[in-house]
Amino acid sequence: MMLDVRDVHGYYGKSHILQGVTLAVGAGETVTLLGRNGAGKSTTLKSIAGVVAPRNGAVTFDGATLTGLAPHRIASRGICFVPEHRGIFRLLTVEENLRLGARKESPWQLDDIYRIFPRLKERRTNGGGQLSGGEQQMLAIGRALMNHPRLLMLDEPVEGLAPVIVEEIVAQLKLIKAAGVAILLVEQNLEVCTQLADRHYIIEQGVIVYVGDNAAFAADHSIKDRYLGVGVV
Repeated sequence: MMLDVRDVHGYYGKSHILQGVTLAVGAGETVTLLGRNGAGKSTTLKSIAGVVAPRNGAVTFDGATLTGLAPHRIASRGICFVPEHRGIFRLLTVEENLRLGARKESPWQLDDIYRIFPRLKERRTNGGGQLSGGEQQMLAIGRALMNHPRLLMLDEPVEGLAPVIVEEIVAQLKLIKAAGVAILLVEQNLEVCTQLADRHYIIEQGVIVYVGDNAAFAADHSIKDRYLGVGVV
């Protein structure tokens, strides 16, 4: 596996949030991490990215240990984290935001991002703070692509967005996946998850309680009802 997370424990102060999380993402694979609010989804992504340092356990990427590395060192290995708040610089233009993430060796350059997200080209001279939520999400993903990701970690990328924008972002994520970029996705929208993912993990109170491929997950309504609180029919 490209990413291997083994028995990771994470804390906020004295609060024991992650209680032995184990998961993996293969090269080119899209994997979702699902769970109720407060289950530990975002903390898992932050632990992989080095934003929250795991106290126990190990995170490896392509066989190299990431545990203990600073976030910028982890990012330089090809792990790009798009947080829930998107991290857009509101006073910089769209193009300035994109160029901040640019790496010469990335197969995704400015023209590629504008081709994938035409809205960003239209708004390229607008400040980040002038964009809609959907446009900010496109900008955050585009900036991550220019940083040459081998693994793209997305935290709630379509939360609160209009259905037409959700469809647009899902279509672009399919293109990114087709280009060979692995994706670890935290998302509440199960329709989006089943459209994109090869496998699914469910986390409950800091522990992985389910793992299954997309077909098994889609067919198992009891799992969704038990751990996600959704009466899927």
